Amino acid sequence: MKRWLIGGVCCLTLATPFSALAQAAQQQDGLYWLGRVVSAVREQSYSGTFVYRNGAQTESSRITHLVENGREYERLEVLDGSPREVIRSNDEIKCYLPESRTLIIEKRARQSSFPVMLPTSLAGLTEYYSIRKGAIERVAERDSQTIRLEPRDDQRYGHQFWVDLDSGLPLKAGTLNEYGETVETFAFTQLKVGAVFDRDAFKSRFDARSAGWRVLNIQTTGARGMEDAWSFKVQVPGFRKLAGMKRRGGAGDADGTHVVFSDGLAAISVFIETLPEHVEPGLSALGAVNVYQRVLGNHLIVVMGEVPRATLKKFGDGIEPRRR
Repeated sequence: MKRWLIGGVCCLTLATPFSALAQAAQQQDGLYWLGRVVSAVREQSYSGTFVYRNGAQTESSRITHLVENGREYERLEVLDGSPREVIRSNDEIKCYLPESRTLIIEKRARQSSFPVMLPTSLAGLTEYYSIRKGAIERVAERDSQTIRLEPRDDQRYGHQFWVDLDSGLPLKAGTLNEYGETVETFAFTQLKVGAVFDRDAFKSRFDARSAGWRVLNIQTTGARGMEDAWSFKVQVPGFRKLAGMKRRGGAGDADGTHVVFSDGLAAISVFIETLPEHVEPGLSALGAVNVYQRVLGNHLIVVMGEVPRATLKKFGDGIEPRRR
C-alpha cells in the first residue's frame, strides 16, 4: 500500500508541471498564430470574396487591400442587397451609400474592414482567454491552422480563427456566445494573396455621381473635457480604455462623446449624446453585437459590444455624470 501511495504521489508530482508546461506551450503557439494574423491583415496585399453571417443576416462582400510604400489602400464592396462601398486610404475612410445619396467621411486610426473582431493587442490576452491550437483544416482551397480562444470567465465571448498557413491571413472566424452557440461567422470563399493592383482599383464606382449627395464629415477630436465629465464606475476585467474622442457630425448635429474599451480582442463602445426625440431604451442584439440604450437626464447612453448582455448592462449602468 505504501509503495502504491508513494508511486501515486510521484506520478502526480511529475504530471502537474508537465501539464502546466504543455498548456503554456499551447498558449505561446496560439499567440504566435494570432500574431501572424495581426501582421498579415495590415502588411500584405490581397483580394477576395467573403461571406459574413451575423445572426439571421447573411452578406457577401469583396475586399481588396494594397500596401504600397508604407501606405494602406482598401476597398470593400457589399455584393448583396443595398449597394454600399467603403474606400480607405490609410486613416481616411469614405463610406458611399447610394440609396440614400449619402457620403460619410471619417478619419480614424488604421483599421481593417474585416467585419469580425481581430486581435488588436496580444498583451495580457492569455490572462482572460485560454488559447488552444487545433487541427489543420481547408478553407477557400487553402490549408489553415485552427486557433480557439475560450474565455476564462463569463464576461466575454469565445472566438475561433482559421489562419492561412502560407500568408497568415484569417480565412475564417467565428464568435461563440456564453452558451457555446456560433452567433457570427466570416469566411472567405475565394482569396488571392500578393496580387498586383492598379491604383484605380481603389476608386469608388459611385465617385462620379456623388456630386449632389449629402456629405457627412465626421470629425473626431480628443474628448478631454466631455469625456472627463463622465465616470465609468463598473470595470469589466481586462477591458482598458483604448480611445476617447469627441465626434462632430454635420451642420445641426450635436456633438457626442465616443469612448472605446478593449481586452485586446473584444471591444465595448460607448456613445453619449444629447437625448433625441425618439428613443427606445433597453437591450437589443445585432447578431453577436449586443446593444444597451439608457436614458440619463437629457442624455442618451448607448453601449455596444461583442460581450454577453449581462456584462454590457452592468457596465452601462455604471456610467454616470462626474460630480464636480
